[in-house]
Amino acid sequence: MIKRHLAVTLSGIITALSFSPAIATAQSTTEIEKIRARVQTLSTSKDSQVEVKFRDHTKIKGYIGSVEPLSFTLKNPKDGTSQSITYSEVESVSKAGGGISTKTWLILGGVAAGAVTTWLVVKPAVCDGGAQTRGIC
Repeated sequence: MIKRHLAVTLSGIITALSFSPAIATAQSTTEIEKIRARVQTLSTSKDSQVEVKFRDHTKIKGYIGSVEPLSFTLKNPKDGTSQSITYSEVESVSKAGGGISTKTWLILGGVAAGAVTTWLVVKPAVCDGGAQTRGIC
């Protein structure tokens, strides 16, 4: 009786393991399609620089030159050389410098400083030294 349960369990495990590579392949195909779509979206703007992160966690920056079904070409902005990159070796593609720029931070800081200064000047004038108890006082 124990041998039968062991045999059924073992055959179930082997069957489950035989299906797992097919699921992994389908998932990686979906990821490749997402990367291909992202590259095609970013390639419409020839002036914007992109950052490519590979599966081995290395990164390079450049401009997308051409997009093909299995690969795309990345041009190095420093020396002008082109490198062909297959979608399967890419983990992610993003616009370079995707964070908030220094100019934006300066504008936000100026607005915040203006709001604080206005609050410090307007509140005492409106509240009349704390004599009023309505509104912002």
